Amino acid sequence: MENKRNVPIIEWEDMDKRKFYLFGVLMTMAIRLSIYPFTLIRTRLQVQKGKSLYTGTFDAFAKIVRAEGMPGLYRGFLVNTFTLISGQCYVTTYELTRTYLSRRSSSNVVKSVVAGGAASLVAQTITVPIDVVSQHLMVQGQAMGRFQASSPPRQPPPSSPGRPFIGNTKDVVLGIARLDGPRGFYRGYAASLMTYIPNSALWWPFYHLYTALVHHAQRVSTSAGPGCGGATGSCHLLHPHQPHGCHPGTSTGGGLPVDGADVPSADDGGGCAGPE
Repeated sequence: MENKRNVPIIEWEDMDKRKFYLFGVLMTMAIRLSIYPFTLIRTRLQVQKGKSLYTGTFDAFAKIVRAEGMPGLYRGFLVNTFTLISGQCYVTTYELTRTYLSRRSSSNVVKSVVAGGAASLVAQTITVPIDVVSQHLMVQGQAMGRFQASSPPRQPPPSSPGRPFIGNTKDVVLGIARLDGPRGFYRGYAASLMTYIPNSALWWPFYHLYTALVHHAQRVSTSAGPGCGGATGSCHLLHPHQPHGCHPGTSTGGGLPVDGADVPSADDGGGCAGPE
């Protein structure tokens, strides 16, 4: 555990990797379960022509449940869960890149920008093909979308005449490969990189900067009198990734100095999970 200006900073080598990956996957899965239906509805609204099928979000929700049941709101979900891998790869790439750069630069800004950009590059390289397949599954059988209109996976089975056939993941993967080749799985890849790499590269330096300002505000508050713990410094400090609060000087991934009268520099800190 590194100690800069008497402030402990939890780095990659200090973490319990087993708990980190286990709880990270479980928490992300819980969030995905709750928001995936809205992702599916958004995708269908985006690809439909005008208001040919749905007039809005609530109309789409009602029609999907009525026509396809609750499973219809989770079409493509199993494929989409593979993007959990990209989230863990993002964090791992970020932390390992920071560790590598720490031997060459002491600037936290440099480490945060480079590591954030590299982590997003790795994550998007994994995520985009999975999203392409998942999104095709979302709109199958809805007479919408380039893939469904151009080349349905296969003909309806004789045992179920009149019912729109919904192909499985294998059908979609083979259809994309047949129509577009390997490049078809990376449609929108450049746009994703231009969106997420700058976002990730800028997010981390500003995270450390704002953490420094919060620590400084905490230092001023505790030195002003006993209203928030007085000289004991026992007042809790809200941490961006720990809404329950944490004690000053023990934050994970970006602990910054609180001693001294000047505003602490954002040029110290460690890493933690962030945007992809």
